Amino acid sequence: MAYRRTPRIQARLEAQRASLITAATEILADSGYAGCSIAAVTARAGVASGSVYTHFRSKAALAAEVFRSIVTREVAAVREAAAKGTATDRIAAVIDTFAGRALKSPRRAYALLAEPVDPAVDALRLEFRKAYRDVIAAAIDAGVQAGELPPQNAIVVAAALVGAIGEALVGPLVTGATDVDSDPDTVPTLTRFAIRAVGGNDRADA
Repeated sequence: MAYRRTPRIQARLEAQRASLITAATEILADSGYAGCSIAAVTARAGVASGSVYTHFRSKAALAAEVFRSIVTREVAAVREAAAKGTATDRIAAVIDTFAGRALKSPRRAYALLAEPVDPAVDALRLEFRKAYRDVIAAAIDAGVQAGELPPQNAIVVAAALVGAIGEALVGPLVTGATDVDSDPDTVPTLTRFAIRAVGGNDRADA
């Protein structure tokens, strides 16, 4: 007869898994992926080191789950910000939200964007870059259809913007010491760049 977990044991295991993800997320925000050793994560979660393998095959699998959890929330925030307004309003909202949130948590954002990681996490980076690209591309398409923006390949332009903005943020983020208050021109500059790149009218150009 196959062993079946009782509801109490299942609840305990689910709580333990959640505590490991929370611990790893907190360490990542402070020390990046390099700091997310199994020993560090389990110590912060208050569980035995071996217990992590009940839930994850490896450190890479845990890191991938943490990345997925964080970036899913970040993409959702960007989608919500870009849900209404003109095309340029929506594009500006994407940049304001993405870059603004990154600069408020620079160590975590650097880990998500550029820190050397396992191949499994790198593959997820590509997946989520496409998600950001699609949000921007939808705004561009809407702007073209409304006559607000000139005709263009929305997917290619949006992908270029995601790459350029991510690259532009690496410099400020790598120091781990900048935020929107200490470097107030970063986000507005990126926003103006994005709007001009899609052929929109920026208030600064008026």
